[in-house]
Amino acid sequence: MSDTATTTAPTVTGERADLLAQLALQRHFLRHTTRDLSDEQAALRTTASELCLGGLIKHVASVERAWVGFILEGPSAMPDFANPTPEDLARRADVFRLLPGETLAGVLAAYEEVADRTDAVVAALPDLDASQPLPAAPWFEPGARWSARKVLLQIIGETAQHAGHADILRESLDGAKSMG
Repeated sequence: MSDTATTTAPTVTGERADLLAQLALQRHFLRHTTRDLSDEQAALRTTASELCLGGLIKHVASVERAWVGFILEGPSAMPDFANPTPEDLARRADVFRLLPGETLAGVLAAYEEVADRTDAVVAALPDLDASQPLPAAPWFEPGARWSARKVLLQIIGETAQHAGHADILRESLDGAKSMG
């Protein structure tokens, strides 16, 4: 896999190696959708949604950062989903687009930093079964707990889902495809 941004995972074996390899693959597919784009192209909305390629990279990095914070610190590391302020909502909307002064290279570099931290945390976790209570949110079962393993599966799934979104955005932009 060659990309402008690559992540070197710590040396791990077994289940952790499998989880990190799958996450690295999904990150590659997501980053690959931005190959050879200008900042202006990465900021363009190419479908009816508010999504742009640069914004998707920012969003995935933000979500991964929050979930890793959850693994380490519990629900206090997550945004307030139950009672967001108008400022919270505006800040969340800004994560889906490139703001003035932001560059594709900058968001890719920030994503690489998040990925490196995630990989280091996964390598150092004493127990993938350690769990935390989920924060209050309409989409979480009240009182549910997630293990570090389940959080990693969530990050992998979300990264893969957004890589698919990014592939559609890129094909709509200039016809380029990640596969096929």
